[in-house]
Amino acid sequence: MLKLENIQILQSVEDWEQSVHAAVQPLVDAGYAEARYIDGIIANAKELGPYFVLCPDLALLHARPEQGALKQQLAVTVLREPVRFKEEGPDVRLLVTLVATDSDSHINVMRQLAMMFGDPTNITKVAQAASEQEIYDLFLAQE
Repeated sequence: MLKLENIQILQSVEDWEQSVHAAVQPLVDAGYAEARYIDGIIANAKELGPYFVLCPDLALLHARPEQGALKQQLAVTVLREPVRFKEEGPDVRLLVTLVATDSDSHINVMRQLAMMFGDPTNITKVAQAASEQEIYDLFLAQE
């Protein structure tokens, strides 16, 4: 479910909101989500807090299907300079964006992500990868 063209490595972003824009934009550009999907993630985080920051270095960005999801897909963004979603929260270098069109179809993807990132060394490997291809290969190795 991850395509190489949806993987990017960025040096830095201004703040957490810009990180969301940057992480979701490849999915908007490719027609997997409407632009309002970005706004949905940001609005949800402002209302509920950054619930998608799962552990240090890892955020799983997502919004509700009705907030602009078009087709199921993943994107991966690595930030060389981490971002913080709240003042006392952990730094995040790895943003995985999930677009799901319903509440069930992405369960297998979530299971694979949980298995992959259940081992913190995999988070570090992805965050420190030298290229998009290396990140892609790390994800493929988990299937």
